[in-house]
Amino acid sequence: MRLAPESPVAGAVVPSPNHGARTGRRPDMLILHYTGMENAVAALRRLSDPLAEVSAHYFVFEDGRVVQMVPEGRRAWHAGLACWAGERDVNSRSLGVEIAHPGHAGGLPPYPDAQIDAVVALCRDLLARHAIPPERVLAHSDVAPERKEDPGERFPWARLAAEGIGHYVAPAPAGDGRFLAPGDAGQPVEALQAMFAVYGYDQPVTGLYDARTQAVVTAFQRHFRPARIDGIADASTIKTLRDLIATLPA
Repeated sequence: MRLAPESPVAGAVVPSPNHGARTGRRPDMLILHYTGMENAVAALRRLSDPLAEVSAHYFVFEDGRVVQMVPEGRRAWHAGLACWAGERDVNSRSLGVEIAHPGHAGGLPPYPDAQIDAVVALCRDLLARHAIPPERVLAHSDVAPERKEDPGERFPWARLAAEGIGHYVAPAPAGDGRFLAPGDAGQPVEALQAMFAVYGYDQPVTGLYDARTQAVVTAFQRHFRPARIDGIADASTIKTLRDLIATLPA
């Protein structure tokens, strides 16, 4: 590992041994995580522990300090069993940023402003140097919806979008009206599943609103429609998804 960080936003290198070759691929995804641990010191220690077999390229402290852990050209072990747009080796195609935060188990407190300022600066740098498209800036929960919840519904995606980071539309207001829910089946469910698959989620088109579909809807809501996280595809969720698809690049 080089002694100086590759990103000018990072102030130091804290190397992790947990990485490997990218199998000839360049990173074209950026995955954001929370650590889900009680404090940053414990999280940083775990990401550096060879027995843990987890890591990330960058780590952002609550006070805005940033350290690099894995060279950008190497495959960090951050996404685990994951998929996006048909790509199942997400680690080989992505850069991973771990954000120190206690997560859902710790009450999901707001992210500190100084930390988000640092995340914005780091994302800008990584996106510019690696030419990562906005629609491939993703939550860990997007690429692993049945396993992960991070960085959670309190992560300020709208603020990042205002800074030019990520693909985003203003979510349709949550309200009453028609919806699709677990146990439903038929063509409307097929159409919903197909839309999620078009956007990139690993969503089979089965026509059955099963546990996988509920997990994908929940992950989508955490990222794009956080007013209500219930795994039910109401009109607001569906309209927000349609608006996102409509604004994808040709």
